[in-house]
Amino acid sequence: MTALSKNRRLSGSRPASLLAQLVTGRTKNRHLMGWLLASPLALVLLVFLVLPIVMIAIVSFWGATEFSIYPAFQWDNYQFLLTSPVTYKVFLNTFKYAVLTWAFTLTIGFTVAYFLAFHVRSLTWQIALFLLCTIPFWTSNIIRMISWIPFLGRNGIANSTLMSMGVIDEPLDWLLYSDFSVILAFVHLYTLFMVVPIFNTMMRIDRSLIEAAYDSGATGWQTLTNVIIPLCKPGIMIGSIFVVTLVMGDFITVRFMSGSQSANVGRLISNDIGLLQYPSAAATAVILLITVLMVIGILLRFVDIRKEL
Repeated sequence: MTALSKNRRLSGSRPASLLAQLVTGRTKNRHLMGWLLASPLALVLLVFLVLPIVMIAIVSFWGATEFSIYPAFQWDNYQFLLTSPVTYKVFLNTFKYAVLTWAFTLTIGFTVAYFLAFHVRSLTWQIALFLLCTIPFWTSNIIRMISWIPFLGRNGIANSTLMSMGVIDEPLDWLLYSDFSVILAFVHLYTLFMVVPIFNTMMRIDRSLIEAAYDSGATGWQTLTNVIIPLCKPGIMIGSIFVVTLVMGDFITVRFMSGSQSANVGRLISNDIGLLQYPSAAATAVILLITVLMVIGILLRFVDIRKEL
């Protein structure tokens, strides 16, 4: 009887062990398949993102003369940047552009997204109006930026119209080649990056929540501030990250729209590259990257955007 019971136990345990081996094999195959599917993208990110950043960080420690650079490990580039008052002035100017552009793009982007999401009832009209907003973005940034120059110039359309209407007696010089023109160009270039994520978030809001707020006696302003805006925080944060990072890394807009009378960090890097000071440019780029990552980290502490991704 003992031998018979042992045989029964062994025969009963074999299917269980085979099933366990089969499940384990399938799990391993799934993990292997997952790695195989992710490896091309991982390779692309490694070659085109991680390695360039590592190379920039390495070059930032090199030395440079007027006509050449040489491998070294020294902190001279960082020491010069962190002790120069020009660096702090340029970074403050960059933050000024980023904050002002963010404020204007958020105001315009939220207004446009709110109108499309809650005032346009037809899906067809929503799509049509949204595509209408994207038409200027079908051209390059440089063309859209330069198009402001004949409009804002001393003899441009804006000054001519204001003088013909008797609003001003002489042309306004601050319309072009000033901080005003730089901010205007930034807002024009990057407003769409604020509209899209906010509009996407608003379209996901359950309309019954808004109806419940009205049924509870809330005013339109109370519904906006207590229901719609809190539910739109992920989209607002995504748009803010887009706008702030793009403005802080932009240099061509500041160059053209300020008439080279103003500077930001991108212009500082561009000037160093033009002077063949690659280690100094790399050090500035590393500091800019760290600064942008810190800004993004601060923004992400307020809202969890994973639900929108």
